Amino acid sequence: MKVEVNTASFADAVAWTTSVIDARPANPILAGVKLEAADGTMQLSAFTYEISARDHIEAGVDESGTVVVLGKLLADISKVLPAEKTYLSANETTMTITSGPATFTLQLMPESEYPDLPQLPPQIGQVDAETFTQTVTQAAVAVAHDENRPVLTGVHMRFAGEEVTLSSTDRFRLGRASFRWTPDEADLDTAALVRGSHLVKIARSVDERANVVIYLDPANPKLIGIANAGRISTVQLIDGEFPAVDRLYADSYPIQAVIRKEDLLGAAKRVSLVAERNAPIRMVFTDQQLTLTAGGADEASAKETLQIDLDGEDITVAFNPSYLREGLSVISEPYIRMKMTTAVKPVEFNGQQDEDGEESMSYRYLLVPMRFNN
Repeated sequence: MKVEVNTASFADAVAWTTSVIDARPANPILAGVKLEAADGTMQLSAFTYEISARDHIEAGVDESGTVVVLGKLLADISKVLPAEKTYLSANETTMTITSGPATFTLQLMPESEYPDLPQLPPQIGQVDAETFTQTVTQAAVAVAHDENRPVLTGVHMRFAGEEVTLSSTDRFRLGRASFRWTPDEADLDTAALVRGSHLVKIARSVDERANVVIYLDPANPKLIGIANAGRISTVQLIDGEFPAVDRLYADSYPIQAVIRKEDLLGAAKRVSLVAERNAPIRMVFTDQQLTLTAGGADEASAKETLQIDLDGEDITVAFNPSYLREGLSVISEPYIRMKMTTAVKPVEFNGQQDEDGEESMSYRYLLVPMRFNN
């Protein structure tokens, strides 16, 4: 193999592709990144059995060929190459990287042992990248980190015609976000449960100038493919049934409050500074005011009062400070509507553009209150 590449393009492709490689791969060969050069293109791929990444860049290919080298080492090297152009050449045992005055020699890994990457399922639709990224970020806020319950580490993706709904829950809260998209089939009706950490990582790396294309086999949903700007990721789906969460939303909320997002988020951050681990923030709604408090008489305490628009009876609720802040931070609108029934039942948070407007239902964050002492 003898190849000339643009250094910046090469470094970017290597960094993105190798980001999926595990620190301790299940098989030593999976520490490698596969480079395939042919017909004016270099394709890069990495695989962990659960997730794969494929990218390609333009290349001047003097001799075609395929090699596998240590992925993380190649990523470190590619970040510091000094010249605009980089030259790669390989023999039977090594690959040499030359860029300006710098030369690196890497040992080849056995290419014959590198597993075949999974085939892409059929394409089912596409959406603009900005919408995809925002929706994934919002929906994944409630993903659990407890590996003992794998289904709760996932984001449930429901594809129903022109609407896609993403949900996650850790049993204490529920994040749900939806978007409109262009399906390949108008009567599409299928679902996928995707590990949240993988989905978020993919969403954060997309190029917003290109659409995100989704691949899934509705008849046999085992693997999801996500493509954007020439980059393709596949993720093995979680085998399990996502909890039935629709019933957690109340049919109506007799108590509702509208609050400026930055005011509420700022107050929650300040007041929570004195909250001990797992201690709640108390929120007292009364007389068109919201008072946030934390701590107690025998310890550090904090209190802050905000002016709000309250409709309904006075109420006091308490929340885990981290869960409250995380849910609020991904709301994109300038105002937040809190919808409540009782002090112990889940509270729904929505964003809205204007103080006197309607709430947006594109993102619905449900948070279970904590019990507290008066």
